[in-house]
Amino acid sequence: MKRRTFLKTAATAALGFQIVPRHVLGQGVTPPSEKLNIAGVGIGGQGGGVLGDMKTENIVALCDVDWSKAAGTFGAFPKAERFKDYRIMLEKRKDIEAVMVATPDHMHAPITLAALRAGKHVYVEKPMAHTIEEARLMTKTAKDTGLVTQMGNNGHAGEGLRLTREWIQAGAIGAVREVHGWSDRPGNWWKQPAMRPTESLPIPAGLDWDLWLGAAPQRPYHNAYHPFAWRGWFDFGTGALGDMAVHNLDPAFYALDLQAPISAEAQDSGLGKETYAAWQIITFEFAARGSQPSLKMIWYDGGKLPKKPADLADEVDLADNGILFVGDKGTMLCGGWSGAPSLFPASQRQSFQKPAPTIPRSIGHRAEWIQACKTRKPQDAKAGFDYSGPFTEALLVGNLAVRLQKRIEWDSAAMRVKNAPEAETLIRKTYRAGFGIRD
Repeated sequence: MKRRTFLKTAATAALGFQIVPRHVLGQGVTPPSEKLNIAGVGIGGQGGGVLGDMKTENIVALCDVDWSKAAGTFGAFPKAERFKDYRIMLEKRKDIEAVMVATPDHMHAPITLAALRAGKHVYVEKPMAHTIEEARLMTKTAKDTGLVTQMGNNGHAGEGLRLTREWIQAGAIGAVREVHGWSDRPGNWWKQPAMRPTESLPIPAGLDWDLWLGAAPQRPYHNAYHPFAWRGWFDFGTGALGDMAVHNLDPAFYALDLQAPISAEAQDSGLGKETYAAWQIITFEFAARGSQPSLKMIWYDGGKLPKKPADLADEVDLADNGILFVGDKGTMLCGGWSGAPSLFPASQRQSFQKPAPTIPRSIGHRAEWIQACKTRKPQDAKAGFDYSGPFTEALLVGNLAVRLQKRIEWDSAAMRVKNAPEAETLIRKTYRAGFGIRD
């Protein structure tokens, strides 16, 4: 027997002991050979829940800088190897096929880009990036590698998002010229604005504070940042806009085919030196798109709400999260997290003939990412970076207006603010050594 034939025969025989046919396991059971090898990074909070939705697969590695906070997830997946440093994990575990990232915002890009460059598919929690440059580079890297990506805005897989687009395209409210989206956050969720603590607290057992800081500048540990309140700090989070506009403005970007805004300006209650304001109202302007007119989109947070249109019945209250589309023929109100749409006034709701579904329905936000990883079809993950990258960039233009306290004239092609060169350090930030976003 020739050596090549012998090796091929031996390999086939070895695999025969590993691959379990589906009929042997029973209907609906995934054989081990068809499961995805997934690693989780940032698993102590939201990440643990995300991995719970992925437990049909092989969770082979778990990485978190705070092992005390991650204890519950470690217990849920006892066979997974444990790490504190994602770089060591990616170097050691060559069997990893896909990575789930659910760290604070400032570490999304460094970890995601390292994983993509190592040939791993990536699911990253929202917001996709901390800066505009990061979102742009993550989008390009995903395209260049052909790997499957997904941002964790779960409502993007929902029925509400699809109905909103189908109804608007069917002319339910005519041409849309205004959109209003809002959230109650930060509210009681976390404190902003806030002052940097003057005291230093003991680092909790199990926490590697240097790794938690990662790309961000050094500062002493304090519970004002970790485990939860990091969202309000410039160095770590993107405020309520990054936390909730990713959910509540998603229907506008999806239904109206929005890309980059041409301008943004903001009102707020007053920034802290290093933190976002208690409330803000951000107005984005978008140019006309094909047959669609120019658009004004306004974001409200911290309990601020839009003025209720006359179309809405008196008994209709605006919930703590949601979005309003104002058209030439009526108004559409959707719940938060891309919730189901309702039409107003009542006469418009009664006369509108709901169209037959035209958009394929999702098998689930995380399930579609897993399936796309297995088939290596990035287009089947509907919140992949080709969609989520430009969406994230557009939202972060709003944070430029907040941080600079002026109207921003945005040049997306050049990735710059035409009227504010000082924005450069916010668009492209500096990273601590070892945690950058370049090769």
